[in-house]
Amino acid sequence: MEKLYTLKEAKRLLGVTTRTIQRWDKEGKIRVVRTVGGRRRVPESEIKRILGLREERIVIGYARVSSSAQKDDLERQKQLILTYAKEKGYGEVQVLSDVGSGLNENRKSFLRLLDMVFERRISKVIVAYEDRLTRFGIETLSRVFSVFGTEIEVINRGEKTPHEELVEDLITIVSHFAGKLYGMRSHKYKEVVEGVKKLISG
Repeated sequence: MEKLYTLKEAKRLLGVTTRTIQRWDKEGKIRVVRTVGGRRRVPESEIKRILGLREERIVIGYARVSSSAQKDDLERQKQLILTYAKEKGYGEVQVLSDVGSGLNENRKSFLRLLDMVFERRISKVIVAYEDRLTRFGIETLSRVFSVFGTEIEVINRGEKTPHEELVEDLITIVSHFAGKLYGMRSHKYKEVVEGVKKLISG
């Protein structure tokens, strides 16, 4: 017997709203069956058919730097992504970018990227380095993306030593919390961050 999905399950699999499925039903674009109680159910074969007919997914690049002083690096990341995508034959690629900490979950372009992934519009996300997407939890993010059929492709892996990565992570964490405590532009913030940098390098 064919598996039947509730509208809630079907909308998650198809990446659309319940209202869209209801409209498709009225317009004859999707075949639904009704339970004895009159509830709509979507057959698995219809899910597969519609996913096969959906618009081809796109490849998106993502670049990030921590501060506006690093805008040259931001441009370098963008060019690296575009060159890589061209060499791979991915066609035209849009690059989203943010200026902000990798610990900040409210980055505008990052949130837009998440929405596009959850809408099943993206096949690949290209980043120059894995910590550009998130400072921590890249494996978890990769797993979540894979559920929606999106792959994270990292251009440069393992170019930093474990010591260098730990130092960067420590400075990032201190900067993040010092910024919340004292404000990013305050003298105290700069004093704390510079103090940590000197302590590590010494």
